[in-house]
Amino acid sequence: MSKQNIQQECEAYLWFRKAAERGNAYAQFNLALQYKRGEQTERNDDVAFIWMGCAARQGLAFAQNHLGTMYFHGRGTAQDDTEALYWFRAAAAQGEPAAQQNLGQMYRKGRGVAQNDELALAWFSRSAEQGVPGAQAMLGVHYARGLGCAANIALALAWFRKAAAQGDALAQLNLGLLHKNGQGLPRDDAQALAFFRLAAAQGLPKAQFQLGAAYAEGRGIKPDQERAFAWFSLAAQHGDADAQYSLGSMYVHGRGVAATRNGLWSTFSRPPRRARPTPSSI
Repeated sequence: MSKQNIQQECEAYLWFRKAAERGNAYAQFNLALQYKRGEQTERNDDVAFIWMGCAARQGLAFAQNHLGTMYFHGRGTAQDDTEALYWFRAAAAQGEPAAQQNLGQMYRKGRGVAQNDELALAWFSRSAEQGVPGAQAMLGVHYARGLGCAANIALALAWFRKAAAQGDALAQLNLGLLHKNGQGLPRDDAQALAFFRLAAAQGLPKAQFQLGAAYAEGRGIKPDQERAFAWFSLAAQHGDADAQYSLGSMYVHGRGVAATRNGLWSTFSRPPRRARPTPSSI
């Protein structure tokens, strides 16, 4: 970063600070973001929480949403689902799409409120209509599973495609699974592989497992046990149970890696073959 850019960022911080201290809500919000992200100043969640609260209490919708996320994750304050829900509702009522998505997640998970698929669907719909890719992907999941609505693969596909076009990893994974299983569209291993690649590159463990499985089984690509091993390893390190099992099996049988000592496998029981995953398992 050039000396001029550093000077400009320092000036931005100073003027935001002056305006924030005089009660300007937008300045308070921007100052909170700087402390929250460690931009133009050292990261300090406690200070970020104070300034975000000042902006939120003045009715700034995106500040209310950020304050809700801080309560949700316990950043700069004690974790509190009730407070998170309050601020998400305040921002969502003003039409803030990110807050609408977050409110949908609260109802989906039953965090701070009774679990309710219908209300989750309603809030995801409002957010998705405003173009939020994460909400579009969740709307697709609801239609694929029939959560809070009748199952509708055609609608699920439509929303997954909208979200995937914006780079949403969950939507890309689900499109890959639909292509793999031939649900709502012809089975196509090559298309499935392409979507798994996109989602795996973003670090989604389930997509990394699916990509590893494609290499291991030669689905849509020439079998490559070493690449299968590499993708299973990434997914396993992030806690994916299917990848952890597959990785253990590769170690035992020497696929993509040197085999372990003879006879080790006999000390374990092979679990039954798993059913082919579908979008409803995500």
